[in-house]
Amino acid sequence: MISNQILQDTIEGIHTITKVNLVVVDLEGRILAKTLDTSLDGFDSAISAFVESPAESQSLLGYHFFKVNDDKQLEYIILARGDNDSTYMVGKMTSFQIQSLLVAYKERFDKDNFIKNLLLDNLLLVDIYNRAKKLHIETDVKRIVFIIETKADKDNNALETVRNLFATKAKDFITAVDEKNIILVKEVKKNDTYEDLDKVAKVIVDMLSSEAMISVRVSYGTIVNEIKEVSRSYKEAKMALDVGKIFYGDKKIIAYNNLGIGRLIYQLPIPLCRMFIKEIFDGKSPDEFDEETLTTINKFFENSLNVSETSRQLYIHRNTLVYRLDKIEKTTGLDLRVFEDAITFKIALMVVKYMKYMETIDY
Repeated sequence: MISNQILQDTIEGIHTITKVNLVVVDLEGRILAKTLDTSLDGFDSAISAFVESPAESQSLLGYHFFKVNDDKQLEYIILARGDNDSTYMVGKMTSFQIQSLLVAYKERFDKDNFIKNLLLDNLLLVDIYNRAKKLHIETDVKRIVFIIETKADKDNNALETVRNLFATKAKDFITAVDEKNIILVKEVKKNDTYEDLDKVAKVIVDMLSSEAMISVRVSYGTIVNEIKEVSRSYKEAKMALDVGKIFYGDKKIIAYNNLGIGRLIYQLPIPLCRMFIKEIFDGKSPDEFDEETLTTINKFFENSLNVSETSRQLYIHRNTLVYRLDKIEKTTGLDLRVFEDAITFKIALMVVKYMKYMETIDY
């Protein structure tokens, strides 16, 4: 079904060109869109009679009446004010235009439904190829799935901005499967690399930030060769989005093939994580240090365990940093200057982040 705003914009455009006033009503005579200030009082019986009649058009009460069908099902009645031949032509053109919109929106709705079910693995293999053929969607095109997460539920502004950005790409599909995530199923050209796809993600982030004033996070999966594999790329993009939230909160763009150790930790069962923390820290949590100590640890890791560079960036004396590291060793039994202990501590911090994130998820 076309929105009333689309109907209004359509007839206003035609009225601007032709100067003919138009009204669109439903089968009960309710006005959906109009270009003149009228209530159509007394038209109820005329509209009802026209709906029931076999005629496709009729001149009555100073108007030309026209029917608009959607796949042989009567959908709208168009009223063009005037009873001359030119008014008839404008009314006929309007009914044709709205009927064309119905066909286009129905095809878009059907494709949207297909893509949603494809992403969610709700289709049998034979149905995927049959429906793709019916909807004229190529099955052997390389594709990749992007997930664009907005902070607001049902952000239509963001959805329309993304649609406009990729409006000229006939083989790209934009849809939504939940309240916050916009899904882009994008065609991948023969010579496109993951670096090119990262640029696409950056364009999306920048465009939504500058034009829609919306801060988003974008993740994407890996390139797939056939339409049946699109759901895999979607699942990868979903994992990348979650892993990014947990371990790389400062990043706006997260690629599945660049998740590093976060990918492994994300797939660990929670009981195993608890066992690991208990074994290494005797039940204590490695993130319970004060802010100063945590800042020291993180900066030390950022500088590849380099004491001199870390102390310089923290604006503290080298001996002060050594004192803090000694204090951490006494508390945890891990010397962060030793590579093996540093790796254990780093992984433990990531495991704790993962456990806390999983506790916040509503099942």
